[in-house]
Amino acid sequence: MNGKSIKVGGVLQSGAVNVKSTVADEVQGDPALVLLRHGASIRKALEAVNSHNGDLDYLDPYGSIVFDAAAARGTSEVQTFLAPGRYAALDGSSGAAIPPYSEFTITRAAHPAKLPRPQGIITTIDFGFRGADTLHDGELVRFQNRGFLLHMGIALPVSNATDAATVTAFVRAGENLEARSLLAGAVVDFDIGLSHGDMQQEVIRARPGIYVLVCLMTTQDGRDMAQLGMERTIRITRQ
Repeated sequence: MNGKSIKVGGVLQSGAVNVKSTVADEVQGDPALVLLRHGASIRKALEAVNSHNGDLDYLDPYGSIVFDAAAARGTSEVQTFLAPGRYAALDGSSGAAIPPYSEFTITRAAHPAKLPRPQGIITTIDFGFRGADTLHDGELVRFQNRGFLLHMGIALPVSNATDAATVTAFVRAGENLEARSLLAGAVVDFDIGLSHGDMQQEVIRARPGIYVLVCLMTTQDGRDMAQLGMERTIRITRQ
């Protein structure tokens, strides 16, 4: 990814894969993989999303987001499982209505690789988080969506438990600017959006401390899902 184009290479076979993202000429990439439905067009899918104020749930008739992870400049790796099919790789960091994309095909492997067992699991549902409330820097953690809607998991760093409670109250009230004024560092993007049934996993590399985990996907009535209960205080500790 370079902000203007995105290219896909490697062994394009089904099964567990290590997605290696390489970002150049932009501060951060937003690589996403969309598994397209038969006959679907990624451009038509993006136009449907744009015509509904950016609501990614309108991708559903065209495909599903099976991978979406922030990628810092340089290289980074996140694991996922890819089924055989036709895909589109997108770089959403440009902010363009039609971001850079590239279509490719995953063929069926004779012996698909299996993902390693994670040390922790965070699950999104409609509308909440389930699973581990303590993660460890350096451990392999799986993020999975078991809700029917598209969900995300981003972690807001705070200084202490009191600030965590205040930030939680702010996001529940939809006062996100006030919540951000209390943050004690950079936001950690665990997953930026996964469709129903999809997952990805990665080795956690985050500063130990207290975080408020939220989903800020927007509902049809304009509220963030955090206002519906998709928030949770977690801790990241040294392994």
